[in-house]
Amino acid sequence: MDVNERITELMKARGWSEYRLAKESGLSNSTIANIFRRNTIPSIPTLELICDSLGITLSQFFATNDLIELDAAQQATFYKWSLLTNRQRTVVSMLIDTYVEPDNGASESQHGA
Repeated sequence: MDVNERITELMKARGWSEYRLAKESGLSNSTIANIFRRNTIPSIPTLELICDSLGITLSQFFATNDLIELDAAQQATFYKWSLLTNRQRTVVSMLIDTYVEPDNGASESQHGA
């Protein structure tokens, strides 16, 4: 894996510039510039700061699939989901769909997002 290409890919997905990455990660503009212009591979501590600013873990950075790390609230939700009957899961799924379907006529701001 090309680390610098991966950083660039993640920045593009978020619409971030090098300046924004520097600002969000707390790294200097010159550090970020060196990564891209001199093709310098960032150290692990630097890469951790970059990953933190992008909202991902190092393992997610290096994952070749769509690995998702769950926080405690998400883990609790999935545990509760596992306790539901199939009928209850269907009802809960339908409720969730009313909040995430783009054609329901409601904007995210109406749902507290």
